[in-house]
Amino acid sequence: MAGLLTRVKNDPLKHFLLLLTGPVIYGLVVPIIIADICATLYQWVCFPVYGIQRVKRRDYIVIDRAKLAYLNLYHKFNCVYCGYANGVIAYVGEIFARTELFWCPVKHARELKSPHAHYDKFLEYGDGENFRGKLKEIRKGCRACEQGC
Repeated sequence: MAGLLTRVKNDPLKHFLLLLTGPVIYGLVVPIIIADICATLYQWVCFPVYGIQRVKRRDYIVIDRAKLAYLNLYHKFNCVYCGYANGVIAYVGEIFARTELFWCPVKHARELKSPHAHYDKFLEYGDGENFRGKLKEIRKGCRACEQGC
């Protein structure tokens, strides 16, 4: 932290930029909390209707780095924020990956940079011949949760 304070004192522009970006960074906590609540409600209401296995929130949101004695309060706060934010993004991503697996398990025409864990189970793009039969098979597996969800 002393290194950061020294840099800020020596560079007023850096200080201004830190003050400017702080609210932008931490302001995202509001939409992240809303996404957390909305996705949780979504899966609790919709997943049982279709027999889709619910996502366990605690498997994705892990806030434990604040317990590390070698971190100062500033670092602990940032670790809690990042652990929560990245956990929510992963949690919501898994909820919608299961939704996509159930409703639209068709690969995209172009390659994805970072596909979710269920994407390899999807049908090939343009494979209309096998879509109906395979869709029933995929949905059955999704309901049974035998595919690693």
